[in-house]
Amino acid sequence: MSKFAYTSWTSSFSSSASIRRTSFFADDSSSIATVVFGIIVAAKEGGGDPANNLSLQNAIEKARSYSMPKDNIDRAIAKGSGADADAEAFETIVYEGYGPEGVAVIVEALTDNRNRTAADVRHLFAKNGGNLGATGAVAWQFERRGVVVVPAEGVDEDDLLLVAADGGAEDVARDGDVFQVTSPPEELSSVREAIEAARMPVESAELQLVPKTTVSIEDEAKARQVIRLIDELEDNDDVQDVYANFDIPERVLEAVAG
Repeated sequence: MSKFAYTSWTSSFSSSASIRRTSFFADDSSSIATVVFGIIVAAKEGGGDPANNLSLQNAIEKARSYSMPKDNIDRAIAKGSGADADAEAFETIVYEGYGPEGVAVIVEALTDNRNRTAADVRHLFAKNGGNLGATGAVAWQFERRGVVVVPAEGVDEDDLLLVAADGGAEDVARDGDVFQVTSPPEELSSVREAIEAARMPVESAELQLVPKTTVSIEDEAKARQVIRLIDELEDNDDVQDVYANFDIPERVLEAVAG
């Protein structure tokens, strides 16, 4: 799934984040199909009530970011809640590892063949100067947060801060041409609803793993290698999201992109 989008990187990576957002919302039918399966599996594993199922809540918010009709979302939830045969064939798996320069990487996948996916992910880590670790190897370096991305054009930061705070947000930060609004996971929906009620645009809203600390990559060759690893992981059809704790300075990123 080629989405190289903000969903998996954080506000620390302003330049990188803008790169990933560019193609996340491209018209990619395979990506949309995977989002639907994500809803089905989340409903199957945790029940059909988003209020009591954060994974389902996240899957729904992601579907809304694709402008998926509510009826389609409801049908996917119904399929998952009813133990749909297609859903039974899929499972969610989380892989953890390290990339170049000790960058912590978490890969969330949705697969119908765990052996195939594990082999693919392990190969991509090894190919790009990293290594796949055991469960828990890097998870402690991240925390789950709700993140709403709001286009900055025409939006007053102080107004957004007040609206977001009323919805339960913890922070609003400018990141290039967007604002990133962070919240506790359970407040994600209320924050998005508050922002939309104030007639402010929402580019995306979902639960993300946000790194507690970051690794600065100053060397262009290493930066290129890290980006290639994330890019190739994201291009894998089974991969839903990739989270990493690197920070590439804008000057290095521009040199790599050039």
